Amino acid sequence: MYKLVKPLFFKMNPESAHHFVTGGVSFVTKIWGGKSVLKASYALEHPSLEREVFGLKFKNPVGLAAGFDKNASYIEEMASFGFGFIEIGTVTPRPQPGNDKPRMFRLIPDAALINRMGFNNQGADVAAGRLKHLKDKGDVIIGGNIGKNKITPNENAVDDYIYCFHALYDYVDYFVVNVSSPNTPGLRDLQEKEPLMHILNTLQGINQEKAAAKPILLKIAPDLTDSQLDDIVDIVQQTKIAGVIATNTTISREGLQSDPKLVQEMGGVSGKPLTKRSTEVIRYLHTKSNASFPIVGVGGIHSAEDALEKLDAGASLIQLYTGFIYEGPGLIRKICKALIKK
Repeated sequence: MYKLVKPLFFKMNPESAHHFVTGGVSFVTKIWGGKSVLKASYALEHPSLEREVFGLKFKNPVGLAAGFDKNASYIEEMASFGFGFIEIGTVTPRPQPGNDKPRMFRLIPDAALINRMGFNNQGADVAAGRLKHLKDKGDVIIGGNIGKNKITPNENAVDDYIYCFHALYDYVDYFVVNVSSPNTPGLRDLQEKEPLMHILNTLQGINQEKAAAKPILLKIAPDLTDSQLDDIVDIVQQTKIAGVIATNTTISREGLQSDPKLVQEMGGVSGKPLTKRSTEVIRYLHTKSNASFPIVGVGGIHSAEDALEKLDAGASLIQLYTGFIYEGPGLIRKICKALIKK
């Protein structure tokens, strides 16, 4: 079915297509029986798919990565496709429009996207309000990916993460600290050891004061050197956060075959060009840390084989975004079938 309509979507501007598709799915799920049809077509449940990771029980290890549902607008809709978990955001304390349009580009020969969205979102309070009034999220786990506003200087970044943590705490199952997007000026500087330790230790301190602490994960860039990855291992172990999401988009343009004008657009690359590097990062972290913390693998998963490779490299869970756009919702079921057979 998706193969039939995909050419229509790909004739549209990527951002317009996103809103068109999510709006259409939302319409279908509001029709009587619509959710049941989607679940019957795409979702797959089996005891062997269940995972317990950082203290949470996932019905399957296939999640929707942050960036697709920035404002927690489509939780119930996306859950109908059979995702085991859905990560909202990145959200910031204050609403912000993001970067000027156009800000997303398809690299079709590379099965990739370039985006420079710039944390466009309606703010943490709006997302929290939507999550609070969810009617039926089922048994899907919800993560909250949090970042800083563009106008917030890096020396005050921790205040933005604290705000988002408090705003979403009652409504998400885990948190992700995003310091790895290439589309907010200076954000990646927060991946350096000293500022990152400050942010994570501060959030962990607040977390431990809560009645029930929530898992906190760190999302990292694929462009880190081995030395920087060694620092990440050390930081995770010192701060005792729950784990790492590897990886965000890359600023590398190596090996891309698409129109040079498109390739030169500013922003982060996602999709198949990231497949190999994200797996390398997962394997390195898993080995270097002696498997001392869970890793969520994301980047270039376009097939069941890609998913299995990430899991074999040391990932406990995986997430889809660009592969979901290129391959369609059937990819979730294909991955789950492959896992059951394995």
